[in-house]
Amino acid sequence: MTEKEEKILYICTNAGEDPEKAAMPFVMANAAMSMDIKTTIALQGNGVYLAQKGYVDTMLPAGGFPPVKKLLQDFMEQGGNLLVCVPCIKERNIDEAEDMIDGAQTTAAGTLTVEALESDAVFVY
Repeated sequence: MTEKEEKILYICTNAGEDPEKAAMPFVMANAAMSMDIKTTIALQGNGVYLAQKGYVDTMLPAGGFPPVKKLLQDFMEQGGNLLVCVPCIKERNIDEAEDMIDGAQTTAAGTLTVEALESDAVFVY
């Protein structure tokens, strides 16, 4: 019998307006991945700005954590799954083809619902 793969979903709804809340899902996800847990971060609301090219380069530091730019880079390099809400980027005039960082995948409610149902835990920041 094979062991079930552990899976966690973090939903991030904050960006530069609250750097600490924006950083927290990446801090937690990086820790989970170091424990061999399959990890997804879904960006919704203002959180989608984190997937916009250059956005994290100018963010203020997040109280005691490494810069979000580093946290995001580490997350992507470890193979984290980054999902970005399509209606949210459209509302903020972020172009899916031109403005998104490499590795970010757009998604909508149905796919995110399946991701949540398949996860062992879901955290929202």
